[in-house]
Amino acid sequence: MSKSAAMSLRLNPELGQRIERLASAVERPKNWIVERALEEYLDRESWQVAEIRQGLIEADAGDFASTAKISALKKKFAR
Repeated sequence: MSKSAAMSLRLNPELGQRIERLASAVERPKNWIVERALEEYLDRESWQVAEIRQGLIEADAGDFASTAKISALKKKFAR
C-alpha cells in the first residue's frame, strides 16, 4: 500500500461544490478528483516552466531561428 501525505486547504464554496458534483457524477471520492486535478496542473506547469527556461538558455546563447526558417514557417501556416 502506498503512503499518502495529508494536506489541509481552504477552498471557496463554489470550487468545493464543483468538486463535490464531479465526484458524485463519476462516483469517485473527492480526494481522487483533487489529486487528479493537481497532477494535471503540476505536469502542465512544470512542462511550461522547463520550456521557458530552455528558451531563455537558447536566447542567452544567441540561438534564434534564421530568417529563412521563419519565412518557411510563415508560408507553411499562411492561409
